[in-house]
Amino acid sequence: MPKIKYSVVVPVYNEEENVGLLAEEIATALKGMPYEMIFINDNSTDSTLDTLKALKNTYKTLRVLSHQHNAGQSRGVRSGVLAAQGEYIATLDGDGQNDPADIPALLKQITRDDAPDNLALVGGRRAKRKDTWAKRAASRFGNGVRKWLLKDEADDTGCGLKVFTREGFLRLPYFDHIHRYIPALMIREGYAIEFCDVNHRNRQFGVSKYTNFGRLVVSISDLRGVLWLRKRARNPQGVDEV
Repeated sequence: MPKIKYSVVVPVYNEEENVGLLAEEIATALKGMPYEMIFINDNSTDSTLDTLKALKNTYKTLRVLSHQHNAGQSRGVRSGVLAAQGEYIATLDGDGQNDPADIPALLKQITRDDAPDNLALVGGRRAKRKDTWAKRAASRFGNGVRKWLLKDEADDTGCGLKVFTREGFLRLPYFDHIHRYIPALMIREGYAIEFCDVNHRNRQFGVSKYTNFGRLVVSISDLRGVLWLRKRARNPQGVDEV
């Protein structure tokens, strides 16, 4: 059996109708590649966990982790990355709005022969968002403020579809909602980052776990924290053993 090179990490909470479709799409998109998919059930209150357990009979590349208590999307991503065997991690939102068919393009970009030596992240950039006008407007405002303050080059840091190196991610300081600040923190660690346009789809099942007001409240505190982390960073530009 070939060594696993790519791990697809999908945090889910109450997505019983979406996980089967996502697993099928991931398997189709990465067919023939040395990959695994890891779904992290964040203590769902519906039948998400039972559905995932049953899917293991169909998809031999599927691994299922389950939090004993609800801990949020960022902790789900981290749990998946810690368990992952792959050198490269692809993350997807569990609502089905990210398209797994885009994963190979992001993997190709981060692993290409002429990529910068320190390239550690290729972030998805939703070209045509399928959200409400209010959600798109709030996102544009939030992304603009964050990009201005953090200088992270990201036009769409809220896109759940990202590919990054496992090593790079595990060097980042962890906090809740880190998934929205991965580009800024990668730059803080001295890594190069790039972006790629990706598809965005309407949610077919379930409801969003976030509100515009909820995002605003946490983002103010998060931005202050990441600004502090950037200010306190000191990068040695490499370490030599002599």
